[in-house]
Amino acid sequence: MDTLDNLTKYKIFLSAAENKSISKAAAQLYISQPAVSITIKKLEENLNTTLFIRKPKGVELTEKGRILYDSVKKALYMLSDTERSFRVPFNTGHLRIASSNVLCKYFLMPYLKKFSSLYPNTDLAITCTSSAKACLMIDECSIDLALVVKPENPGMKMYHSVGMIEYIFVCTPAYRKKLNCNDHEIFQYANIMLLDQDNVSRKHINVYYAKNNIIPIRILEVNDMDMLIEFAKMGIGISCVVKQFVEYELDTGILMEIPLADPVPSLQIGFLYQEIQPFNENILKFINVQ
Repeated sequence: MDTLDNLTKYKIFLSAAENKSISKAAAQLYISQPAVSITIKKLEENLNTTLFIRKPKGVELTEKGRILYDSVKKALYMLSDTERSFRVPFNTGHLRIASSNVLCKYFLMPYLKKFSSLYPNTDLAITCTSSAKACLMIDECSIDLALVVKPENPGMKMYHSVGMIEYIFVCTPAYRKKLNCNDHEIFQYANIMLLDQDNVSRKHINVYYAKNNIIPIRILEVNDMDMLIEFAKMGIGISCVVKQFVEYELDTGILMEIPLADPVPSLQIGFLYQEIQPFNENILKFINVQ
């Protein structure tokens, strides 16, 4: 079997795997559904294995299908990068990065500015998503680098710490005065504003609540840290935010920190990547620009 003869089959296989559907792959590639099915069947025959489990509402990769998917995705990305370097003589490669909106704005942005200045001919692609999704994208090789809250188990992936983030509860002095209660009673009387349940920061706060037997009476949920800060400044309630993000508001007295007998533990953030070969040297260039 000649691998080069299977390039078209691999592209069709990749589309079916990512869409989890023969019909969606056909629509994406502008070919007929039977053509996709026949191509995948021929590929399975050539490899003497089953790549997909057929289900009523789509397809799902088998274990060997997953192994092939990872290899094909890496190979096609490397081929695409090589083609790009030929088309643009001064191109110095690419770097695909993922980060949450919050980490991107407050931590990733300085790296991006410095890197772009030092390496203007390197293509950058930025994806804003959750830390959990960014870690998954690293596993799938759909990105090269992720700025995330440190995973409990990075596995075989490399991790480069960039510091700690500290969580605090803040509100306006006027709102705190209006509560007319002791600090240890605020969760019983205040509007507590938190990120939504899917956020890594919210899960961290939930663990803190459980450990300290805290059951807030009124919780307001939003999906953006900047909104938490703005709502706190409006006097709507008490927001749980990253301390580094409200240093100006604390220094000027716009917001005040609510003292806690047991502070919320800090979280470590850093860059996550894989040392797959051939290694993308732009990864190390990026994390070392600061």
